[in-house]
Amino acid sequence: MIPHGVEIFVGLEPIDLRWGFERLAGLVETRLERPARSGALFVFFGKRRTALKVLFYDGTGLCLFYKRLDQGCFQVPQGLEQGAAHLVVEEHVLEELLDGLRVEAPRRGARPH
Repeated sequence: MIPHGVEIFVGLEPIDLRWGFERLAGLVETRLERPARSGALFVFFGKRRTALKVLFYDGTGLCLFYKRLDQGCFQVPQGLEQGAAHLVVEEHVLEELLDGLRVEAPRRGARPH
């Protein structure tokens, strides 16, 4: 479902999930300092973490994916640095996150074999 090799940025601060395309695109450019139409996926959570939105550009326009869990809440990963505004994750981490699984921030250093 998630394209291989795409950059994925997870916003760590909650947002108002009533925000639409333009407000989220502005947030991407101001908080994450990335162009919203770069082809990357930008993930945002609501305050209660029961829902999230993913903003992305498919080459023809901005797209918005919205998911609300029936039970529980999304486990937002912690940033590597205190006060970090976002976290870069791999495709499998986003898939686990969308499935409602607990995910951890990637660790610095060499990957275990």
